[in-house]
Amino acid sequence: MTTSEKEILLMNSDKYFNRLLEIIESVPPRKRGLSNETPERDKNFRDVVMHLYEWHAMLERWYREGMDGDIPFMPAPGYKWRNIGLLNMRTWESYQDVTLNQAIKKLKLSHERVMKLIRAHTNEEIMTKKYYKWTKTSNLYSYFAANTSDHYVWAITKCEGIAKSINGVEEEQVVN
Repeated sequence: MTTSEKEILLMNSDKYFNRLLEIIESVPPRKRGLSNETPERDKNFRDVVMHLYEWHAMLERWYREGMDGDIPFMPAPGYKWRNIGLLNMRTWESYQDVTLNQAIKKLKLSHERVMKLIRAHTNEEIMTKKYYKWTKTSNLYSYFAANTSDHYVWAITKCEGIAKSINGVEEEQVVN
């Protein structure tokens, strides 16, 4: 029996999600809140985790509105895809007072909710373009993958860099 695209999406989403958590957990708890000195938006684990969480929340809104027969405003009210950087910066600014532990709890819950949405559909419903009016010329798969497995791959790379930076700071302190 062949594995469906839906099953592969579920497997990869869980695999990459767990890998992301492993990277964060590989850093000693007292160091997990440290930030990189970088001009980039995401300076620490919390920033990356809350970015993922917010994109889950947007996906859930699109899905809910779309399944209710509406055409959801994407990516968010007041934003177009071309100014997504502004949306991501607004997201970053709005979560600066959240702790990493709170962020991880939120992300674990939103990951499970999105996985439940994926499981609720057949492979045909997920893979067929224009199956749902709200996905326009695309399919559900593109929305789910962009906000789970594909986004987790991005987050893994970001968090590996943050972990390396934190561990590098630790090694420098030992040497000095």
